Amino acid sequence: MRSLLILLVLTAVVGCGPIHTRITPAEGPQKISSLWVDDPVATRDLFSGAGGARTAPPVRGGRFAFLERKSNGTNPGYEVQDGRGRKWSVKLGKEAQTEVVASRILWAVGYHQPATYYVAKWSLTGAVAGPQEPARFRLESAGQKVASDWSWYENPFVGTQAFRGLIVLQLILNNWDLKTVNNKVYVNDRGPGSEQYVVRDLGASLGGARQFPLLQWLNIRQMQGTRNDLESFESMNLIAGVDGDRVRFAYRGLDEPLIDSVRRDDVVWTCRRLQQITDRQWRDAFRAGGYEPEQAGRYITKIKAKIQEGLALAGKTPSVTQVER
Repeated sequence: MRSLLILLVLTAVVGCGPIHTRITPAEGPQKISSLWVDDPVATRDLFSGAGGARTAPPVRGGRFAFLERKSNGTNPGYEVQDGRGRKWSVKLGKEAQTEVVASRILWAVGYHQPATYYVAKWSLTGAVAGPQEPARFRLESAGQKVASDWSWYENPFVGTQAFRGLIVLQLILNNWDLKTVNNKVYVNDRGPGSEQYVVRDLGASLGGARQFPLLQWLNIRQMQGTRNDLESFESMNLIAGVDGDRVRFAYRGLDEPLIDSVRRDDVVWTCRRLQQITDRQWRDAFRAGGYEPEQAGRYITKIKAKIQEGLALAGKTPSVTQVER
């Protein structure tokens, strides 16, 4: 037990960032369209995603050239190149499916996303040759590059409904890994004015939150929740209660100051956007992540139940309301 405690403390000191206590707007204006665009939800292709069908890599039996192993993050992966000379960041493991699905849902609502795809069968040539396990492929576009990270706690969109709606989406998907390093500012060849603020690494989603007090105190994210865990996801509601305009969410964790900034109208706004996703689009989003229909159906049922929890907040009077668990 003593050894475990020492290990936890060392992990907290070495591997985690600071514990945030407040949210502040970053200096300098930024167009809201750099974060979110108000496009018609029902027109979006949630199987092909932001990159579209023409950008997709070969999804079955494709061969890629090994370039190097992925050097950062908690999931193994590679940098590879396809037969058209395009470079891809490949993520293996349990997050491969969840990241693709979560990306599709954020993009449907209007948030910028990179071109990501789930590839079930593929192989490598070169130093690591042979068949590989299913993976998430993210295109490294020649015309677009990462300029910097951006923080949930200090950014140009603090105080906007679109930003708070983005927080609500993380709660609906149970994404507990809200680190700065997971958020990227993309710029294209046009330079200044082309910025897109993207929540990119969404793999720690569609599971549950353990919320151990000791881990929260030590600021350790790695063991705060599960990913790609259907039973745990089904076990958690969205809302625990309402106190006036303040919503008490069932999900808690290291980012309580961020979560506590959300109000009833933000939840309703987000859920109204999600309500516009058609049944076919929901199925396409999970099909894009390689889920079997039975699994997809259960996930969709639970997400829709959370959406109904959020919609039920519309028109409530500002009084203390306890929500059934």
